[in-house]
Amino acid sequence: MDENKPTFEEAYKQLMELVKKMESGELPLADSVAAYEQGVKLKAYCEQLLKEAELKIETLKVTNQ
Repeated sequence: MDENKPTFEEAYKQLMELVKKMESGELPLADSVAAYEQGVKLKAYCEQLLKEAELKIETLKVTNQ
């Protein structure tokens, strides 16, 4: 695994923290937009990791049948 990339759990935690800050209304508009952009990237990254995990599980199912 790439040491520079966060684990799924780390990325998900960052995403949830961004959502919490944005929902609280404590961020200025420019920061909210930046947080939204970062959130979109984190969401895509989490989805990618989940898809990779799902493919591994499906591969294991097929090879173990």
